[in-house]
Amino acid sequence: MAETIRVLVTGAAGQIAYSLLYSIAKGDVFGKDQPLVLILLDISPMLPVLEGVVMELQDCALPLLKEVIPTDKEEVAFKDLDAAILVGSMPRKEGMERKDLLKANVAIFKSQGAALDKYAKKTVKVLVVGNPANTNCLIAAKSAPSIPKENFSCLTRLDHNRARSQVAMRCGIPADNVKNVIIWGNHSSTQYPDVHHCKVNVQGKDVSAFDMVKDDDWLKGDFISTVQQRGAAVIKARKLSSAMSAAKAICDHMRDIWTGTSEGEFISMGVYSTGNPYGVPDDLIYSFPVTLKDKTWKIIEGLAINDFSRAKMDATAAELVEERDTAVSFLGV
Repeated sequence: MAETIRVLVTGAAGQIAYSLLYSIAKGDVFGKDQPLVLILLDISPMLPVLEGVVMELQDCALPLLKEVIPTDKEEVAFKDLDAAILVGSMPRKEGMERKDLLKANVAIFKSQGAALDKYAKKTVKVLVVGNPANTNCLIAAKSAPSIPKENFSCLTRLDHNRARSQVAMRCGIPADNVKNVIIWGNHSSTQYPDVHHCKVNVQGKDVSAFDMVKDDDWLKGDFISTVQQRGAAVIKARKLSSAMSAAKAICDHMRDIWTGTSEGEFISMGVYSTGNPYGVPDDLIYSFPVTLKDKTWKIIEGLAINDFSRAKMDATAAELVEERDTAVSFLGV
């Protein structure tokens, strides 16, 4: 049996965590022979709810789950971590300016970054889910100077999975027959879902998505806006944000970090942009196409970028630069 790992989930009393914790605890993410301790962090008023979550995890009687630790204290939550999944963040309330939302989240992720720096293993892999995910991730990374920036990533896998599924439905094939869609940029409505390098497997042969779909107007229009606006569409329908699909995407993202991507396939994740080969400004957390091996990501190089794509990649980068500069101005506060 492998050595037990310590995995933190924040916002652990929330609905994304409720959809996520069972999958982690039963071995879908870190491996079927990987024992783990789950640490559940939330704010003090949520501790009674967290106790209920702990009871349910106990009642699942899962062989890999060695211990569950509910807490509202960062020094307990971040100690000796192998993996941290930061789901908890300040949600946007009605009438709230974007700047106020950023300010509230900078305080949270500055504190959690500092706690990672002080208490976690230096090898910890950190996934930021709480929105605005890219900028929250950057603030956490900047607040943890002793942990490599490469250990931090943010979730754009939900957008990636949404894009993959839209192409699959349009072609009338299973989603796993679609690979190498790309989400560029911010996990926001400026993100650019790109299918110029996407391959669709039909009867054992890889065909380009544009050749298979045969509707360039859709791929350059409604397809992009559907993926960009999908989160809002789910909220409108459910009156709650995406939880099941977000939890699935978190599992996909962390499993790929732990076990690597398949040969010939790349996925999307928000990673540190400095030194990237696509002319994206440095010092951002920006979503790129990556492969993963030995728990290390590598941006796919050499993909041709046409003018249509360039404009969309630049627009989402501009939003991230503005977010970063606003957020960094709050860091010293």
